[in-house]
Amino acid sequence: MTITQLNYVLAVAEFKNFTIAAEKCFVTQPTLSMQIQKLEEELGVKIFDRNKKPIQLTEVGKKIVEQAKNIVNESDRIQDIVEQQKGYIGGDFIIGIIPTVMPTLLPMFLNNFIKKYPKINLIVEEHTTDEIINRLQKGQLDAAIAATPLKEPELKEIVLYYEPFVGYFPDNYRKNLTKLTPDDLNLNDILLLQDGHCFTNGILNICKASKLEPSRRFELTSGSFETLIGLANEGLGVTFLPYLHTLKLNENDKKHLIEFQDPKPSREISLIFPKSELKIHIIDALKNTISGVIKGAIAFQDVAIISPKQ
Repeated sequence: MTITQLNYVLAVAEFKNFTIAAEKCFVTQPTLSMQIQKLEEELGVKIFDRNKKPIQLTEVGKKIVEQAKNIVNESDRIQDIVEQQKGYIGGDFIIGIIPTVMPTLLPMFLNNFIKKYPKINLIVEEHTTDEIINRLQKGQLDAAIAATPLKEPELKEIVLYYEPFVGYFPDNYRKNLTKLTPDDLNLNDILLLQDGHCFTNGILNICKASKLEPSRRFELTSGSFETLIGLANEGLGVTFLPYLHTLKLNENDKKHLIEFQDPKPSREISLIFPKSELKIHIIDALKNTISGVIKGAIAFQDVAIISPKQ
């Protein structure tokens, strides 16, 4: 049994196709098939049911794949240990970031990070929280930045900062409000991001705290905060923004902002990575860089963490 054979098994398990798996592993299809067959002969079991389309794992194959993931991850840790010992911080590093964090946080730390660690090839991808969890579990991401707590048993979370939700209430909805409470929220007035955004889940979870129920479904949703602000300015409702997003509003739009009373409903933004801690030296470098730039922009202590889960 070899690490190479296990990698081939994982590729076929992921893509359910020998030809595509071979392409992803940069080998010919006969080579990949032969190595997997050798492994099956050595173990005396069939890992894949080749009669099904697409190819499926057998029952024992499912257990073998789970163990193979652990073995491959642990073998990768050896290279990590060597690189840390040598003080080398470099190589490819793929990080996923949720859409409601990407536009504000990435410009704050990216330039500092690539200057400080020029040997790291940072590959940044935008994904929803569900996609991030799935890709981390499959090994397609090295780490991610998302709202937490997610309470996924296979993942670790390091809190980077707490970011309050801020109300955006045009004059016709303001009604002399100077500070918000959940009881001030009318679900029928709120403009939300599209389903799939954990920020939307957070807003709905704040509203649940007041035990309010909508009298109609949310039909007016958007994929961007800019669109929601524009709709609110047209008198179509109110919306909510993450605190960092409010910092780049023009002065006229800032007049429509209303903060919540303390403790402020907030989202917890964390660096997330597999418990195997592969490339932990790069993860630590990211954490230190982000913590260094974020403390000057956001510092809230009296907060109430709102779950990003539905």
